[in-house]
Amino acid sequence: MNEEVVTEHNAPVVPLEELKLDELVLGETPAQIRLNDMADNRLLALGLAQQARRTLDIFTRDLEPAIYDQEPFLNALRELALRSQRVRIRVLLQDASRIVQNGHRLVELMRRLTTFMEIRQPHQDYRDHNEAFLVADGVGIIHRRLADRPEGLGSFKMPLRGRELTNFFDEVWERSQPHPDLRRLFI
Repeated sequence: MNEEVVTEHNAPVVPLEELKLDELVLGETPAQIRLNDMADNRLLALGLAQQARRTLDIFTRDLEPAIYDQEPFLNALRELALRSQRVRIRVLLQDASRIVQNGHRLVELMRRLTTFMEIRQPHQDYRDHNEAFLVADGVGIIHRRLADRPEGLGSFKMPLRGRELTNFFDEVWERSQPHPDLRRLFI
């Protein structure tokens, strides 16, 4: 993995361990971050959620517990949801079987904050889409080309890629429905 990758900012992609996460600012820091494992994904998702002010969109296969069922991340979502009436947190979840079987604290949080948070199942046309991503305020991203692999790219300022991912998310969201497997969990 020593290959130098150049993307949106024409800057090399660096591993997360080479950066100071608390110095990265959403919408301002153009560092492009190589994600090597779930710990990297978890740290970056937390950093983006803590700094988001308006929107957080998550496209996920199974709402990975190693990333999204962690107390610091859930606290960041709770704070984001309660910050403003205009906040919107949306999740497109392809497979809820593990959540239905084992539970997930993000689903419990959504049950309490339904005004700000919603989970939907993508339309059948998108069910085989094998990517995972998170977009914060349209500019901060985590993107894994293969949803079942932890390797990916992240950034606190990648507006072009953020817009592409948000546009795709919006397209899928418009054709999605409330997740049928989760309906009974919300009753």
